Amino acid sequence: MNDCAFCRIADGEGDARVLYEDERTVAFLDENPAVEGHALVIPKAHCEDVLAGEASTATAVFDTIRTVAQALDAALDPEGFSVFHSSGPLVGNVEHAHVHVVPRRTDDGVHVSLPRRSLSEREGTRIAAAIRAQF
Repeated sequence: MNDCAFCRIADGEGDARVLYEDERTVAFLDENPAVEGHALVIPKAHCEDVLAGEASTATAVFDTIRTVAQALDAALDPEGFSVFHSSGPLVGNVEHAHVHVVPRRTDDGVHVSLPRRSLSEREGTRIAAAIRAQF
């Protein structure tokens, strides 16, 4: 896709600080990082949701995440990582699947938190049954 910035990066034509590349994926530094070492991992083939595409694409992306996290760990010695993938129109303006790999430190100012509530026995049973029915 000519108008996709991440496709241009995957093709080697975009402006990115590439950290790692293989036949199916590319990892590069986020141009607006939350913290030092904040990286993005993308499939080279354009897709909007890594989890809804081919299983082999998701496997390749998550293998690269592991490889990049190990390199970030050795280079930056963070206390841990936050890794997340978001999809759909509510998550931003990039329509090429990508996963954030964010090295974490105490007091880094990054907040990846979800509001929590209690799950009742009845609601848990209903939701689990509905999901299991899809397998």
